Amino acid sequence: METKNENSDVSRAEEMKNQANEAFKGHKFSNAIDLYTKAIELNGNNAVYWANRAFAHTKLEEYGSAIQDASKAIEIDPKYSKGYYRRGAAYLAMGKFKDALKDFQQVKRICPNDPDAARKLKECEKAVMKMKFEEAISAPVSERRSVAESIDYHTIEVEPQYSGARIEGEEVTLEFVKQMMEDFKNQKTLHKRYAYQIVLKTRQILQALPSLVDISVPNGKHFTVCGDVHGQFYDLLNIFELNGLPSEENPYLFNGDFVDRGSFSVEIILTLFAFKCMSPSSIYLARGNHESKSMNKIYGFEGEVRSKLSEKFVDLFAEVFCYLPLAHVINEKIFVVHGGLFSVDGVKLSDIRAIDRFCEPPEEGLMCELLWSDPQPLPGRGPSKRGVGLSFGGDVTKRFLEDNNLDLVVRSHEVKDEGYEVDHDGKLITVFSAPNYCDQMGNKGAFIRFEAPDMKPNIVTFSAVPHPDVKPMAYANNFMRMFN
Repeated sequence: METKNENSDVSRAEEMKNQANEAFKGHKFSNAIDLYTKAIELNGNNAVYWANRAFAHTKLEEYGSAIQDASKAIEIDPKYSKGYYRRGAAYLAMGKFKDALKDFQQVKRICPNDPDAARKLKECEKAVMKMKFEEAISAPVSERRSVAESIDYHTIEVEPQYSGARIEGEEVTLEFVKQMMEDFKNQKTLHKRYAYQIVLKTRQILQALPSLVDISVPNGKHFTVCGDVHGQFYDLLNIFELNGLPSEENPYLFNGDFVDRGSFSVEIILTLFAFKCMSPSSIYLARGNHESKSMNKIYGFEGEVRSKLSEKFVDLFAEVFCYLPLAHVINEKIFVVHGGLFSVDGVKLSDIRAIDRFCEPPEEGLMCELLWSDPQPLPGRGPSKRGVGLSFGGDVTKRFLEDNNLDLVVRSHEVKDEGYEVDHDGKLITVFSAPNYCDQMGNKGAFIRFEAPDMKPNIVTFSAVPHPDVKPMAYANNFMRMFN
């Protein structure tokens, strides 16, 4: 027989769940997670609470946590279709199509007449078939040829009716870049000849760089670090409006995740690459976890490239992304990386320099952790909320900085309400430069300006600006659009 206290806990848990649902509807996903957690603490045997919290984790791209919560919902109620549905969606988002397929098959068994479940199962089956086919026809790594080396852009004719930006000769000029950005702003495309020229020249520049790049900012000069821009081209233009165009006197570092999610990723990558060609020391580019084939296949960049350029460009970008450096050190004091730190202590900057980065990111090891890890408030290390990389505490950050005689870690990779967050006793700053991420998060964007010699971080925040009516993930796979 239930006691009065148990009844009271159950009704308070329902109240918490209802508040969490409201927070979720208002896109306050972190708040929703906190409230679902309180509901679970009061009544941990309700599968709905676990499945709802899994959905909120999915919205924050915490797919590892979403899978754990959905699995718990299934354990509590093996016939609860939403549990399988939520877990399947999280597996899909991680590119684990075979695991997702099993969950959607289970949803269909529990709800044989649900048209939505049938549609998602069909899309998932198609994705698995496509993946198997691609695996079957792909050449072994040892036999793969460089796509770049098969392209000679000089032989590509520019039709007389083309009215967009043109590169005269071999040099990418500021005048060209400005014209190209203006064309992009008006939703015009760049001719393939010039797109090839920019990407191939960038490849050449990146190929010569080490995996860890040292940047020197002279006294009296400044340097700007931006976080993820994720295909939000109009917000990139706003950053340049607020802080000036990249130049020798106004250099930038863009810290990974240039593409995917937002539907103007081609415009972003060509703009950043064009600045790199124009003046390599005006702009530095780091690899993010989204500069990879597996992410681009799922989150829209591949589809967008196919639509705006061509199939060959899909392979070319995949190749050039493998040439992006993995981390930067500014004035021997500030370590800048997309994701975070490591599962082991004692990693030296020389170990990062020694990484052979010319490949797709592996699922473990230093390169994976640089691209995927996140800070956590507790000391020590913990499992990743994302299901890849790890979470690391302030003590890990402190030891890494001391071991390498550094002062600060700057990283990106996570959406933050204010566009930035300072953690680990001020030793770690997250900066994220895609405001109102995915047109739904309501967050601000930020960038950090450092002035030499003191190199104190001056954080500037900004809000989203309007963009043409093209939704995020417009070019993503059907099954991802269904869940977005």
